[in-house]
Amino acid sequence: MNDTPETSLARYPVTRTIEQWQAMLSPAEYQVLRLSGTERPFPGEDTGTTTQGVYRCRGCGAELFSSATKFASHCGWPSFYAPSRQEGVEYREDTSTGQLRIEVRCATCGSHLGHVFSGEGYPTPTDQRFCINSVALTLDTSAVDVPGTPGA
Repeated sequence: MNDTPETSLARYPVTRTIEQWQAMLSPAEYQVLRLSGTERPFPGEDTGTTTQGVYRCRGCGAELFSSATKFASHCGWPSFYAPSRQEGVEYREDTSTGQLRIEVRCATCGSHLGHVFSGEGYPTPTDQRFCINSVALTLDTSAVDVPGTPGA
């Protein structure tokens, strides 16, 4: 069994009790962020938006992605080709579906964000697609979103 943020022994800068997480997140957000669930494709609020800003973790507010690295993959979830900062996310092997995937978590609170895929042929600078659950993110339009070299 893969560990979830709730069962992981990892320590993160932001920690809360299960009860605190449940009080601050909706049931759907809790299912994704804390139990490593996946939302249904396409109805997510950030899937098709091109609004400029910074995408933050819904669990702790940490900066994760920039709208400058968001692209239309048409997969049903928001897609980015790189995180804002590599140290802002962590990667774990995930075999919960019987195949090896790379899970992406927030490095600040351990919340499950989605998965990263490589080699799919998208015309992006990194040849990666960070497929992120919309409910895991909040879009901060007041933050400065400076295009440049993400993930540096």
